[in-house]
Amino acid sequence: MVLAGISSSAQESNQQTAEPVDHGRALINPQMGWTMHFYSNIITNYGSKLKPSNTLDDFPGLSCAYLRVPWSFLEPQEGKFNWSLLDTPAQRWIDKGKQIALRISSTESWMRWATPEWVHAAGAKGYNFTVGKGVDENGPYWEPDYMDPVFLEKLDNFLKAVADRYDGNPNVAFIDIGSFGVWGEGHTWASSKLPFDYESRKIHVDLYCKNFKKTLLAISDDFAGPGEPGRHFPITDYALSKGVTLRDDSICVQPPPKSWFHAEMAQEFWPKLPVILEHEHYGPSKRKNAWGDGSLLLQAVEEYHASYMSIHWWPRILLNENREIIDKINRRMGYRIQLKKVTFPKKIKLSEPFTITSTWANAGVAPCYPGGFIALTLKDEQDGIVAAFCDESFNVRDLEVGQPDKAPTKTISSTFAVALKTYGFAPNTQPGTYGLHISVGMRDGTPVIALPHENDDGRRRYKLGKIQLLEVEE
Repeated sequence: MVLAGISSSAQESNQQTAEPVDHGRALINPQMGWTMHFYSNIITNYGSKLKPSNTLDDFPGLSCAYLRVPWSFLEPQEGKFNWSLLDTPAQRWIDKGKQIALRISSTESWMRWATPEWVHAAGAKGYNFTVGKGVDENGPYWEPDYMDPVFLEKLDNFLKAVADRYDGNPNVAFIDIGSFGVWGEGHTWASSKLPFDYESRKIHVDLYCKNFKKTLLAISDDFAGPGEPGRHFPITDYALSKGVTLRDDSICVQPPPKSWFHAEMAQEFWPKLPVILEHEHYGPSKRKNAWGDGSLLLQAVEEYHASYMSIHWWPRILLNENREIIDKINRRMGYRIQLKKVTFPKKIKLSEPFTITSTWANAGVAPCYPGGFIALTLKDEQDGIVAAFCDESFNVRDLEVGQPDKAPTKTISSTFAVALKTYGFAPNTQPGTYGLHISVGMRDGTPVIALPHENDDGRRRYKLGKIQLLEVEE
């Protein structure tokens, strides 16, 4: 953080001004970032080449490990669970202060029993299929009838078990509604090709909402139809009404101009909930000339106001070949709370009110969904906290987003008093010169949101300068 020059008039008025500079680097913050496909349906993609100690700490903006697996891998026998499949990689990222996200599918195009075979043996109806052909009596794969009562009963029991472990777990960023359609994407065009109506899809949304009451849920845009543009569809409108956010799995699957279909749909979601994007597997996308120079990925982030983007390939290859565009995405994806300017006194008297004026902007494409309040902290030379106070009058969630480098600003005046020790209301703060730090977070002054500025104390407080505390005159 760079302290601006102090004018003579400011000196005379006991004011100093800091104008922070955005350092341009990626931030790790709640409800945003890159999600790394550790499992991508097939469990050897794409975390299998990572050593247990390798959590991709050098991938800028990586906040989440994404674990997408078939149901049968987790419940090979009824009521017998293989949670270690999820928990082992999860703990690697959780140990680094990151999160995980989940999708558990019921149908795959590469294995027969994505739904456990014991569900079929219990009487659940379904269809053999061949990829590209649809229903085929001799097809090698099996898709459940998504309305079958036996299937739904077993699925409900399974989701309850998943929710018991992961619902409300602060280490879980989101969970996809993955029980409907091939790969959990909400469609059947690559499986049975059978039509399923709104009510059948709604049942699956309701099952997830019944079991997961705390953790953010996401629905694939393909529940509404893989290639049908539009803003309003019954199933996605219903999901939104239940607090479910949008995930689009189709970015750069096809060459332009069909690089994606549902940016218009996302306009219903992003003002309220973080939108999640998943690009096509990077290798196939390049082979189909759908990737281009990577700028389409940034364009998708802009059009969808996206908060999350996938790493849908071997992560080192994606990073090495796309570093420039990844850096650009990190300066826009999600929210980016900037402190543009702050004016504060050079000297204040103990127990007497003083005012700090700060100007803020959100340089990202999405609101700061978790929100946060402006806090000030005075610290001594030993990094000890001398005084802390929070302005609860303004929530950074309310900062508006704008075009690149054109974010609207908001100026806040905050009035505090240090150590009302005469009345015994605060610690016995002594006169002296202290460092002034600013942060954004909880109402009690606990920092939560990383800001794109230097002089971080390691705990998301950013030093502005110094203030001298003077003894109050008797």
